[in-house]
Amino acid sequence: MTVKEKLNMEMEDLITYGPITIVAFGDSVTHGALAGCIDYETVYWNVLKQKLNALRDSIPVNVINAGIAGLAAGNSLGRMERDVLSHHPDLVIVCFGLNDVNGELADYVAGLKTIFKACQDCGAEVIFMTPNMLNTYVADDVDPNFRDYAAVTAEHQNNGRMDLYMESAMAAAKEMGVTVCDCYSQWKKLYAEGADVTKLLCNRINHPDRPMHKLFADMLFDCIMGTETFEPKALVNTMYQEEKAE
Repeated sequence: MTVKEKLNMEMEDLITYGPITIVAFGDSVTHGALAGCIDYETVYWNVLKQKLNALRDSIPVNVINAGIAGLAAGNSLGRMERDVLSHHPDLVIVCFGLNDVNGELADYVAGLKTIFKACQDCGAEVIFMTPNMLNTYVADDVDPNFRDYAAVTAEHQNNGRMDLYMESAMAAAKEMGVTVCDCYSQWKKLYAEGADVTKLLCNRINHPDRPMHKLFADMLFDCIMGTETFEPKALVNTMYQEEKAE
């Protein structure tokens, strides 16, 4: 069953199929990193969880945070069984790219394809969420310890390298029938309209601020729920129920 279908389950189906389980698999953005702190309340997957429960709160929505800061798709493969597949997820949200852009493009695409296939083989829905843009310049208020790295990421963004990685990743996802939630293009649109995207990164390098996490959640919500009107069923019976005779 899809997440949308499970959200409208009757009590009998909830007993049979269990609560909704979503795994968010990614890097520091999924981990919840901002600037010098971790925020598990406003991270995109938690906002998404709240939005889903607001539709019909009688169906539990459990989200597993499988984001680890600093990692890329390739060096996350070894933890997939423990962090993702063992939870038997209904949906896996995959978001890598911000660290991968420092490595080889072929390794990034191969890593994503391996992740996509493993998730599909376990019966989960898969959404590839493209990440935010990187900084476009070295901001005056960037942490001095990361000023040199900020120059590197700005170059990756400005010379088209990040664009190439995102285009290649989306092509791989579409080739494998994976839904794409293209947040990166939304960032590019904001940039084209004159937004200072570096200021939307709370660490001025690659960690989106809280409002932009909400943007991710809103776009994921739309991917999950689609365009058809969702008519939530009545609240399930939460009181004691005697076992029915066979």
